[in-house]
Amino acid sequence: MRRFRLGLRSRVTVLFALGGLVVAALLAVITLAITRQALLSNRADTAQDVVFGNAARVVTRLTSDLDSGVAQAVLDTLNTSAGSRPLLEIGDTTRSLDESFTRDDLPASLQALVRQGEVARIRTTVQDVPAIVYAIPIDGFEQDVYYYEAVPLGEVEDTLGTLQYVLLGGALIVAAFAALAGRFAASGALRPLREVSEAAEAIAGGRLDTRLDPQGDEDLVSLAASFNEMAGGLEERIQRDARFASEVSHELRSPLMTLTASVEVLENAKHEMTPRSQTALDLLSSDIARFQTLVEDLLEISRFDVGTAALQADPLLYAEFVRAAVGVSSTPDCPVEVDEDVEEVVVEADKRRLARVVANLIDNARKYGGGATRIHLSATPHNSVLMAVEDDGPGVPLDERFVIFDRFSRGGAGGRRGYDTGVGLGLSLVAEHVNLHGGRVWVEDRPDGNQGARFVVELPIADFPDEEFA
Repeated sequence: MRRFRLGLRSRVTVLFALGGLVVAALLAVITLAITRQALLSNRADTAQDVVFGNAARVVTRLTSDLDSGVAQAVLDTLNTSAGSRPLLEIGDTTRSLDESFTRDDLPASLQALVRQGEVARIRTTVQDVPAIVYAIPIDGFEQDVYYYEAVPLGEVEDTLGTLQYVLLGGALIVAAFAALAGRFAASGALRPLREVSEAAEAIAGGRLDTRLDPQGDEDLVSLAASFNEMAGGLEERIQRDARFASEVSHELRSPLMTLTASVEVLENAKHEMTPRSQTALDLLSSDIARFQTLVEDLLEISRFDVGTAALQADPLLYAEFVRAAVGVSSTPDCPVEVDEDVEEVVVEADKRRLARVVANLIDNARKYGGGATRIHLSATPHNSVLMAVEDDGPGVPLDERFVIFDRFSRGGAGGRRGYDTGVGLGLSLVAEHVNLHGGRVWVEDRPDGNQGARFVVELPIADFPDEEFA
């Protein structure tokens, strides 16, 4: 199973986002901690002033007989505007403004400290509410008197909770902006690589003069220079090979013409030969015909390679031209079906090259598909016309439908081919001729579901005024 892996741009974006999130989260934690400390310290200072003020009021107003009614009256006069809850412990009894706040709510460690005569405070929870509880011993009475006051921290905790959500949202926003910055930075960093990729694709597509601009980025001058040097060497080698093939093909034409003329002479005297000699002459004639076709194809291919192939385009009635080309092909009786809206369609094409396209597709069907069974012309909604050549052969497997148009490619037919199967340049020339016309060619299954292949050529429809074409 292939492991999933993010692309370079996505990885940079994710890293920027994670980096932004980590930094924002760290700042949020630090901010929250500092704010928490500041709020709690401010709350504690304010509460301490109120608590000690209340304790002083208890000392001045509490009478020596420690009457419970007087103690309750003293508690009623205390300042509890901040929501604090006072509790007065006299001996074994307690008095409180809130009956639910009792001695049991006080931490044992706090009670132990105050009983030792120390003023103490502790941060705890009172009835599930965070609070600061103060404990102050009251001297000067026969019984032990202790004053407690619980100051709630609910407002502080609510503020900190709100701040926590705000900081979390800010961290996510920072992470999003960091991701955008990472995407932008990655796009900028990968732009030179994209230019190299586009240049490589252009060269692979036949534009051998494609070069990179060495002045684009001073950090990539060396890469651009190396790429341009490689592209220049590749262009020179391909052109040299193409010229060599062209020159060799030209040189072969003279001896080939001599061989052809000699075979014609022998053909005229064939009736005087023995049966064995006649068989040898038939084989020689067939091979010379194939050799002549190969030389012509190589010459045509070399013209595309060296860039000398050019269109001599004329306006043509497409349907009429295809019918004429089929009539002089190797399968002249192949039916040509033309949709009604295609009868008057005009294309701008090179007659020789377009005729070669039709002839090569029909020859290919004869050699590998048992012969063409139908040629269908139809129009598309995109201002183009389709020519489909169908056969009832074994068809073309999916994995061969792209390479079948490569040079010297016969696909799986190579193992089934007979004597007259060619060398694999016919479909390559079809693709070259069609591309030169601004069209495209492909192979697919027959639409009727029957066995066989369907080669389709798409050409643009020429836009000629009727009176001009007439």
